Amino acid sequence: MKSNRIKIMIAALVLILLVAVGVSQTVKRAHMHGMHGDGMFSEHAIGFLTDYLNLNEAQQAQAKEIFAKEKPTLDSLSQQMKQGHEALKQLETSSTFDEAKVRSVASQQAQTMTDLIVEKARIHSQLFQILTPEQKTKMTQLMSKHEHGFMRHHQGQQNQQPDQTPNQ
Repeated sequence: MKSNRIKIMIAALVLILLVAVGVSQTVKRAHMHGMHGDGMFSEHAIGFLTDYLNLNEAQQAQAKEIFAKEKPTLDSLSQQMKQGHEALKQLETSSTFDEAKVRSVASQQAQTMTDLIVEKARIHSQLFQILTPEQKTKMTQLMSKHEHGFMRHHQGQQNQQPDQTPNQ
């Protein structure tokens, strides 16, 4: 029983991390294509939840309320991630390498990512509370499937990376 709880918690954390990375990529693509924070993430998420879990109208309304309440925080954190990414790009392409500045921006990015993961966990926790027991089971199964796919994907990448050792 305790082992299952640990597995569920790990799956939830992995899913949260995947969502955080996905959101940052979505924000990046949205800005590249001229779409600026029009609720795209929450509409997609609600649409997915509605289709996959067969949410009723009351659950959909609750999910929309959760996303609307958390949207300002998500938007702010996404903007911070974007600014940090741009700062790192500028530092990488400058004529001189300033390790202290890179470390400072990287540290800020790590803190922002931590805040983003916490915010995602908050949202997922709130969403999980509006689900029926059957929907929770289905969502837990999906999270488990994503965890296994994530692990296989990263193991495959590690096996495909070229040898990074310098020549002597």
